[in-house]
Amino acid sequence: MPGSAVAPQASPAEARVGQRVLRRDDGRAPGCADAAVVVPEGVAPPAEIPADMFAAAADAYLSGQRLDMQSLARRIGVGRATLYRRAGNREQLLDEVIWWRARRMLVNRLSATAQLTGAARIAAVVGGVLSAIEQDGPLRAFLESDQDAAMRILTGVRSRAAGGVAGALERLIELERSRDAFQADLDAATLAYVIMRISEGFLYADVLADRTPDIGRASTVIEALLTGLDLAGRR
Repeated sequence: MPGSAVAPQASPAEARVGQRVLRRDDGRAPGCADAAVVVPEGVAPPAEIPADMFAAAADAYLSGQRLDMQSLARRIGVGRATLYRRAGNREQLLDEVIWWRARRMLVNRLSATAQLTGAARIAAVVGGVLSAIEQDGPLRAFLESDQDAAMRILTGVRSRAAGGVAGALERLIELERSRDAFQADLDAATLAYVIMRISEGFLYADVLADRTPDIGRASTVIEALLTGLDLAGRR
């Protein structure tokens, strides 16, 4: 994901999130019934944060700007104390924005891989998400401008985004297992944890290990892991 090349920024339409865009997003997961199981939160913005506050924060993030809480409060016409009370601190608000975008990304990949089953489906969803993250311009800008906060949100144990993605992956594994399309002598939570660590190790290799990020190798390793563990595939 991070690297020397500059990833494309969000499109103008995406950058102008605004309240009208958020209002149209009713939380239903389009195109794939499995999305309701894997991403039960849906794709709507978080209901606990006022729409104008979330829209302004998302707009700043998608535009590649550093999210400044004082400027954000002025923009929406509230005091900073009110903003903190209603939306949380800067890192919590960014975490919610990133998790909102991650949910949409997951739903898109679930829809795109609906024809696949088992290990192939899990690997395709993970690989597609990794590719999308690698090309995510706003996330790249965040990583480059505030590496410590970005890594806490992207990999931290208390992160809503990181925990949410891990939970979605666990539910996808369980879904394919319930269909007898994937079986492994390893529980879904442990397998999801391993896949997350492999993904992070390759995506953020330049931050974590002074290596060049390589999602192609990450996808190869994850596919080999799933195929090797898959008892259903051996049958």
